[in-house]
Amino acid sequence: MPRFAANLTFLFNEVPFLDRFAEAARAGFRAVEFAFGYDFAATDIAARAAAHGLEVVLINAPPGDFAAGERGLASLPGRERDFAASITTALRYAQALRCPRIHVMAGVVPDGADAADRARRWQCFRQNLALACREAAAVGITVMIEPINPRDFPGYLLTTQAEAHALREELGLPNLSVQMDFYHAQMVEGDLATKFRRWQPHIGHVQIAGVPGRHEPDVGEINYPYLFRLLDDLRYEGWVGCEYKPATDTVAGLGWLDAFVDRGPARGG
Repeated sequence: MPRFAANLTFLFNEVPFLDRFAEAARAGFRAVEFAFGYDFAATDIAARAAAHGLEVVLINAPPGDFAAGERGLASLPGRERDFAASITTALRYAQALRCPRIHVMAGVVPDGADAADRARRWQCFRQNLALACREAAAVGITVMIEPINPRDFPGYLLTTQAEAHALREELGLPNLSVQMDFYHAQMVEGDLATKFRRWQPHIGHVQIAGVPGRHEPDVGEINYPYLFRLLDDLRYEGWVGCEYKPATDTVAGLGWLDAFVDRGPARGG
C-alpha cells in the first residue's frame, strides 16, 4: 500500500508542535510533513525528526501574513522581494531538514479583480516560480504547486488540476511538480482516478482527507480504498500526506490506517 506521512499541522494537535514528532513515530508513521514550522529553529525541528527516525517529506514556503489572509506570495505583484526572501528561508529549512520538496503557495486574488489584474497575477506567478525553481535546483529540491479549493481558501489563484499542469508544461522546469490533494480536487472537480492516471508522472506528492468535513479519510464520499489500490497498481512511489482534521482525538481516529498498512508495534519516546 502507499507510504503515509503524518501532517503535523493537522494531526497530533493535542500536544505542542515539537512533541508531535514523537507522537507520529509512536503511532507508527515513518515520515511527516507540515506547513509552517518557521516559529521554531530548523535545528530543533531536525533534531526531533532524527530522534524519532522520521523523514520530513514536505514543507511549505512562508505564506506571507497568514493571519491577515495571505495564502502565499507567488502571484502578488509588488511583493517579489518578499517572495524571494521566503524562498531563501524555505530552502534553508529544507536543507536542514533534508526535505526534498517545498510547496509554494500561489496566493489570493482580491474580490473584484478584473481580467487584466488576474493576467498580471498569473504572470507574476510564472516569474516567481521560475526564480524559486532555479534556486531550489541548485540544492536538489523540488518545487510543488497545489490547486486548492476556493471554499476553504476564497479567491485562491490556482484551483484545478488542469491549470496546474498547463502551467507546469508552459514553464518546462524539471524540478517543478504538482501536489495533488484528493480532498481539494474532489471539492473542485472530482474525477480523481482519471486525473491521477493522466498526470501521474508529474504528480510529486499526494494528500488526503475525507469529503465533506476534511476529517478522517474513511468517512465521506471519496472511495479511498479504491484510490489506494490505484496508486499501487500505477506504482506511485511518492508519499501520501495525511492532511486532515481529526474528528476527535488523532490517535483514536487512526483506525482507518490499519486497514491499509501494518504500522507495527508502538514506538517509545
